[in-house]
Order: sequence, then C-alpha cells, then structure tokens
Amino acid sequence: MVNKVILIGNVGRDPEIRYVETRPVASFSLATSERAYTTASGVQIPERTEWHNIVMWDKNAETAEKYIRKGTRLYVEGKLRTRTWEDRNTIKRTVTEIYVETFEILSRPSTSPAQV
Repeated sequence: MVNKVILIGNVGRDPEIRYVETRPVASFSLATSERAYTTASGVQIPERTEWHNIVMWDKNAETAEKYIRKGTRLYVEGKLRTRTWEDRNTIKRTVTEIYVETFEILSRPSTSPAQV
C-alpha cells in the first residue's frame, strides 16, 4: 500500500511553530492551482486552487521556521493524515493534513527593493 503526496505550490501564511514535548512542529497552508483551459468543444474551465494543510516535524520544522514565509514556492513530498477531534462546543471536526517527509524551497517571495 502507498500513501504518498507530491505537491508544488505557494505558501499561504507564515509557518506557525509550536512544541509537542520538546519536538518542534510547523504548520502552514500551501496553495496548488490547476490552470484555466478551454475544452475542444469551447467550454471554458476556470482556474482552480486547492489549499492544503502542511505539517513539518523536527529538523524540517526548524528549517521552515528560518526560511519559509508566505509566498515561498515549495516542492513537498509526504503522507496524507486525517484526524478528528471535538472542539470546545463538542462539535466533531475533521482535518486532512500533509505530513512532510522531504521538501525543497523552489523560490522565495520577492521583497520590495530598498528605497534610495
């Protein structure tokens, strides 16, 4: 059996870092997009963006804290994990996350040039 996810996308928000016991964990969103296109019959299909919940542990989390910011373009490989919990109003919630095994920073967000 295989549980493997490969994504290339843009980070939607700066990583949030927390500690579980002494282990750092980073979480943030990643957007992937499918381009708009027109079918052979002339039907226009609009661009579609999906948002993914990304989770990084240990060394990956430390790297994320230092180098990943909103707008960073990332390549990630990992596994899908779904978890369920009850919120404070006892409503059952479910979230699907990508637990990252390896990743590569493809580009960083451009910063505005310094005023001269």
